[in-house]
Amino acid sequence: MAMAMGKNWAWCLLVMSLISSRLIVSDAVWLNLPSTGTKCVSEDIQNHVVVVGDYVVIDETGHGTPTVSAKVTSPYGNTVYHKENVTNGQFAFTTNEMGSYVACFWVEGNHQSATLNLDWKTGIAAKDWDAVAKKEHIEGVELELRKLEGAVEAIHENLIYLKNREAQMREVSEKTNARVAWFSMMSLGVGIVASLFQVWHLKHYFQKKKLI
Repeated sequence: MAMAMGKNWAWCLLVMSLISSRLIVSDAVWLNLPSTGTKCVSEDIQNHVVVVGDYVVIDETGHGTPTVSAKVTSPYGNTVYHKENVTNGQFAFTTNEMGSYVACFWVEGNHQSATLNLDWKTGIAAKDWDAVAKKEHIEGVELELRKLEGAVEAIHENLIYLKNREAQMREVSEKTNARVAWFSMMSLGVGIVASLFQVWHLKHYFQKKKLI
């Protein structure tokens, strides 16, 4: 009996670890920056979400690491991070606007291409779980449960966000359909009035010429 309970507990830990590892993820991307031009990445993020990004330029030529500039802008065009002539850096902020946040990188005036690694984390993935574990003196199963709880809360908030966006899109769609219907009716009315006026004008013209 005890062995069976031990196996069940082990399976529970394995499942929780798998779920947690799937939910708590970060997006690491490699960007090939041309000698001229800009490369950007973006993500649609809701309000009040923590965003952390680490980037580093990789020296692949052996002739010195090129420097780049980095800029992160909010959905309304506000600059939340800007650095110039760096080979690595980190940006961290909490979103106060809902929409697409864009991170752009470009090579500074050394006229050579560069490869950049960007580790972009949002929400639950951006949380420092090592610091939480040390502060609250938790580890093992309790820490995994705390991660899972945070992931569930993040999913719940994201579902609410998607539901609100769906309601907004439906409202916009309904308003657009109503306006299109009114425009169609107005166009039809103007067409009928123009046709009647044309018939009246032709009839008056023929009568004046004594053709009818």
